[in-house]
Formats: sequence, C-alpha cells, structure tokens
Amino acid sequence: MENIIKKICQFKYLPVLLLLIPLLIWLSRFYPVRPEITDPEQALIPVRFFLPDFNDDMDLESLSLAVEKNFDFLDRVGPDHMFQYGPDRFTCSQVRESHEAFLEIIRRASSPKELSKMVRENFNIYKAAGGAKNRKVLFTGYFEPEYEASLMPDDIFRYPLYGMPEDLVKINLSQFSERFSGESISARIDGLDVVPYYTREDIEFGKALQGRGLELAWLKDPVDVAFLHIQGSGRLRLKDGEILSAGYLAANGRQYKSIGKHLLDRELMTREEMSMQSIRTYLTENAEIVDEVLNYNPSYVFFRIRQGGPYGNIEVPLTPGRSMALNVKLFPKGSLCFISCEKPILNREKEIDKWVPFSRFIMNQDTGGAITGTGRADVFWGSDEYAEIAAGHMKHDGKLFVLMKKGLKTQ
Repeated sequence: MENIIKKICQFKYLPVLLLLIPLLIWLSRFYPVRPEITDPEQALIPVRFFLPDFNDDMDLESLSLAVEKNFDFLDRVGPDHMFQYGPDRFTCSQVRESHEAFLEIIRRASSPKELSKMVRENFNIYKAAGGAKNRKVLFTGYFEPEYEASLMPDDIFRYPLYGMPEDLVKINLSQFSERFSGESISARIDGLDVVPYYTREDIEFGKALQGRGLELAWLKDPVDVAFLHIQGSGRLRLKDGEILSAGYLAANGRQYKSIGKHLLDRELMTREEMSMQSIRTYLTENAEIVDEVLNYNPSYVFFRIRQGGPYGNIEVPLTPGRSMALNVKLFPKGSLCFISCEKPILNREKEIDKWVPFSRFIMNQDTGGAITGTGRADVFWGSDEYAEIAAGHMKHDGKLFVLMKKGLKTQ
C-alpha cells in the first residue's frame, strides 16, 4: 500500500491524485457499518500520510503543565509497565521519553508553524478508529460543578453523597479465563452468591445504604446529586463558605444509561433543545417525573472528599481544556493526544453565538461510564461559566490522534 501511495505521489501522477481526492472524500460517507471495536490493538491506526496540521488554540504553558502532571502517574506504574498504542506496545520508560521529547519541542519551537513541523518530524501518529458507523469520534464535554452542601442533614439538605460501601467488591474476571482478559465486574456477596450491586433506585429509594455511616455530605436537590454523579467530581460550598472537593472513588458497576436519551425516547424533549442546562430546566419545571427519569440510569457513583483536584482516573489533577476522558480499556492511559472538533463562542449575554473549529494537544487523563468504544471522547473544560456552557452543549464529531516519539522500539 505504501509503495502505491509513493508512486501516485510522484509528479506524473499528481493530477490523477488531485482528481481522486474529492471522489474518495465523497465515498468515505458510505463506510459500511463495522462491529464495535473491543480490542485495543485495533483502537488506534498508524497514520503515515495526510497528517493533520498540529495547530493549537491554547497557551503552551497549560500544555506543558498537563504533560508534566503525567510524570507522577508514570512514576507510580513503574518503568516496565506496558501501554498498548494500537498495534504497538511501549514501556512506561518509553512513554516518559516521548513526553520529555515533546516538552523539549514546546520549549524550542519559535512559532506555531515550527511546532507543527517538529511534531511531524519527530513523532509517530495514530488515529482513533472512531465509531462503527462513520469512523469519527463524538466529542462531549464535562466540567467541575459547584453546589451548596452541608455536612449534616436537615430539612433543606436531604440528599446524600455516599462514600464507598465496604461490601462493594471488584472482581477481576481474567483470573477465571483468558476469554475475560482485562474484564472486571463490581458486585456484592449475598450469602454464597455473587450478585450485582444495588442500583440507584435501590440506594435512593430502597435506602439500601442507610444507617451505615457512609454519608459524606448532603445536597439540596436530587438533580444536583445526579448531575454530580455524571460529572464525576465537584465543589461543595458549605454554609460557612468552606469549599470541599468531592471526587470520584468507585461506582456500582451498573451500565450507565443517558437520561437525556430517555427524555428523547419519551418525546419529552427534542434533539434540537437537548443540553445539560435544558435537562435541568425541564426537571425543575416537571418535578413529578424527576424520580422516574433519574432512576432510568441505574449507575451510581461513590465519592471521597479530598484536597485540590479535580482528579482523573490516573490520579493526577485535571487541567482545564488540556485533559480529557477516553475508554480506559481501548486507549493508553496518560497518552499525549491531538484533537480537532468545534467549540462554542459566547455573546455578551453568555449565550452561544456560534460554533467554530478548533484543534489542540490534550492528555488522556480520565475516563467515564458514558465514554465507551473508540468513537467517544469527553473534554474537561474546567469550572467557570464558559466551562459549564461548553460542557453542557458540546456534542460534535471530530478527530482524535495519539502521538508517540519516533525511533522507539516496540515491545
């Protein structure tokens, strides 16, 4: 295949190539639907031609900070730990070497054009296989919300956030059969049986965890609790003004189901008006269906109170605009990535005026229950007003690339 492309790229074939490009682009719309990818070796595809322009719309200081935070993670996993980059495997030491080489390029590049050129020259590029239907990656966003909270319940603060229960166990299925390599389940032991852990409805309405001293804090609104579960972390503002950080610790293992999709399926909202903000508004105005809608999602998150953060699944602080969540089973943790998608531009009234293309380097430092397959990515936008708006409305197709330094021997 490479020889064919090289021949085509010779001058005498250049007119033919230019004529074929529009046809190939048009035909790409008719990709046959393929099965969902479950093998990490197929999640990333090496790219040798038609590389993207590595233009970055943010400041390079934030990029350096996000990359440097990764070293804490790499130090923890050890130098010989293996990471799967599509068909290739690299040691933790090699990933660290790649990160260091990238930081050096950031320091040396005198212009965005030179930065793009140096990345092309010094890094191998892998492209995410994308979704089963269109081979693209659907980008959504998340942010760190802030809610009023209390460390003691009362008539106003009645809805608890729970810490991890002692009877929640995670079972590594690969110990039982090679067929389940990399698979695990969360469950509880009931007598001699291993059974699924309690659902959201069991916990919130069946009071399955009540009286066990697991409550960390109480919020005013069950919708606040549900949205905090979806975001995975948030700030809790206490009555005296103190701010606590509630971070993800574990989940009940139940499959995440989108309450937004549930509202669409029931024709209670339209696709055009769908956003995190509009869902909240609808539930506020239709309190009689709140319980039914929230219980549609059986997934439940357990938290811990910690300083700093928010933290991703690799236990490093997330950097606004520079951290994102990918499927932990398919993409290498802590990998250096590059994305292209669209972001919102706000008007003076803090409303979305338009969406514009953007691209940037970003780190894979988190994961989430809704981030499944090779065609999903979730950008962490931060904790300010823009972050909330961008996270609530972003649902756009884009491209995802992963970078690794050239010249490193695959394992």
